[in-house]
Amino acid sequence: MQIIQNRRHFLAGAAAVGAAGLIGTTTRAQAEAPPEVTSVRLPAFPNVSDCQAAMYVSEELLRAEGIMDVQFVTSGTGPDSADWIANNELDFDWNFPPAHIRSIANGVPITVLAGMHAGCLELFANDSIRSVKDLKGKRVGVDAIFGAPHMLLVIMTASVGLDPNNDINWIATPNFNPVEMFAAGKIDAFLAGPPQPQEMRVRKLGHVILNTSIDRPWSQYFCCMLSGTSDFVQRYPVATKRVLRAMLKAVDLCVSDPEQVARVVVEKRFASSYNYALQAMTDARFDKWREYDAEDTIRFYALRMQETGIVKPGPQTIITEGTYWRFLDELKRELKT
Repeated sequence: MQIIQNRRHFLAGAAAVGAAGLIGTTTRAQAEAPPEVTSVRLPAFPNVSDCQAAMYVSEELLRAEGIMDVQFVTSGTGPDSADWIANNELDFDWNFPPAHIRSIANGVPITVLAGMHAGCLELFANDSIRSVKDLKGKRVGVDAIFGAPHMLLVIMTASVGLDPNNDINWIATPNFNPVEMFAAGKIDAFLAGPPQPQEMRVRKLGHVILNTSIDRPWSQYFCCMLSGTSDFVQRYPVATKRVLRAMLKAVDLCVSDPEQVARVVVEKRFASSYNYALQAMTDARFDKWREYDAEDTIRFYALRMQETGIVKPGPQTIITEGTYWRFLDELKRELKT
């Protein structure tokens, strides 16, 4: 398990939240009981997940909440942060709704706490494909079968009447590099997350046939959500709420000062390109956490995952066993714009 802890990274992020005036907005937090623990482990995917920028600049906000030891875990047991939290290598996971739902359905003790943002994914295809229906018989690249992109694509293709198991030629590749595979003609389509859409446009590769930021119904639900281990949430409720407050303030920072956030994530080496990181924050909808209903997102995806056979439990079971919205509801009142 690889962990990033670096004073230079802390100072870079402090400049961002300090400039935005967010470090000083801790009166309510100071009035609360202190956090039961002062360390937290968060996932990080340097240079491959720009839509997690809010988490990458949350360190100073977490310190203002009394969480002094912030560890960014960059590798663990398994390829995805959903695996890491299942193996107790994380305390919180920032991930796609289907990843959280499949974990809950498989008995992993996590609790989804809030939606972070909407609309960071775009489905790119070559010129032989003009719509999602045209994916029939095509080579669609994914990192792994039952990885989050694969599950999302199963849901998307099933929604237009395709049989994901028989109509799609899934190309699952370890160390998946979809942009290069697409450029080499090895795949016909893939679901791109930042910074991949930005790179595809710069290189003039393919075209978008579905954009979760603007195309319904996908645009009406969260693209990424935050969960914690159920043990952490239950044993440390004060710390959990403080972590969530810091994350939501960081999300707000992506809206109010995306330029500074982009500079910080590049300085911290979580992103390689300032322009790509800035465009990712412009394209994704970080302004929706107060407006959208997080439970609706879980219900929407859980139902479609059940219908397509990805999970057996129905939406209400997933919601009952794996979600908790009290902290989010309180913070919506506390952090009104």
